[in-house]
Amino acid sequence: MLIRTITAAAIAALLASPAFAAGMSLKFGHVGKPGSLFEESVEAYAKCANDALGDTAQVQTFGSSQLGKDKELLQKLKLGQITFALPSSVMSSVADEFGIFEMPYIIQDREHMKRVQKELGATFQKAANDKGYHILGYFENGFRNITNNTRPINVPSDLDGIKLRTPKGSWRVKMFKLYGANPTPMAFSEVFSALKTGVIDGQENPYAQIASAKFQEVQKYLSKTGHVYTPAYILVSKKHYSKLPQGVRDELETCAVSTQAFVYRRAAELEVELLKVIEDAGVEVNTPDKAAFIAASKPIYDEFASSVDGGKELIDTVQGLAAAN
Repeated sequence: MLIRTITAAAIAALLASPAFAAGMSLKFGHVGKPGSLFEESVEAYAKCANDALGDTAQVQTFGSSQLGKDKELLQKLKLGQITFALPSSVMSSVADEFGIFEMPYIIQDREHMKRVQKELGATFQKAANDKGYHILGYFENGFRNITNNTRPINVPSDLDGIKLRTPKGSWRVKMFKLYGANPTPMAFSEVFSALKTGVIDGQENPYAQIASAKFQEVQKYLSKTGHVYTPAYILVSKKHYSKLPQGVRDELETCAVSTQAFVYRRAAELEVELLKVIEDAGVEVNTPDKAAFIAASKPIYDEFASSVDGGKELIDTVQGLAAAN
């Protein structure tokens, strides 16, 4: 009888604690606008998780930078104010290893990205862990293309003098300086207004971000450079995430893996659907000379290889996986 009483009391105390309380709210913040791949990805993940978790917990989603911009979301993860974020390019400012995805044209397609994730996933996980984060899974932002109001971009020299918004990552800034542009780091939520008022001439993003943010309403030209493929990471705080019940973590991790297939499939569909949306809005579209951009990109590879610990090995491994069967 005493054992039963103690056991019941222990269970009651466990269920009463905030970390283990039934119906806990798990906030997922991201910067994607309605209709973006980010929004569709996060909503698909939340549905998977909520169906699996039932009354135990609920993933609540907050897009359009409602809970903060990328840097603010990373800080809120550390403080335990949110459970998940979906950073992309900003991760290159968290740990040097993520800068590999800033190398122009290094990722060829999604099958290549899958091989990179399989081969180097432990490397990226350690890099995140060392900074207090943990990667639950990989989604994507996508292949990035340039829009602007000055001229079509066919070769790197066409970017001369163009004031181009970039994410707040040093490698993207270096890349566009190398091409001759005037890169201007800026939060995604501020870009539409800056384009409309002429504070900047252009920006670079995947079609899903361009169309959902309605940049086609304030841009004249789209150049299909496809210069960088940016993964997105389902990111949590290593410290705070570890406090969730094991059963909850198991379901969250299972959904992170299973939702990736939907994300990649939907991303490929949106590349077709949203290019048409942008064209139908009257934006002039051109296909640049990618060989010219690749040739102009050599110095950025050289700098990454020489300045990042293990940088050359990362480049060699990722490029080697491009040709893998």
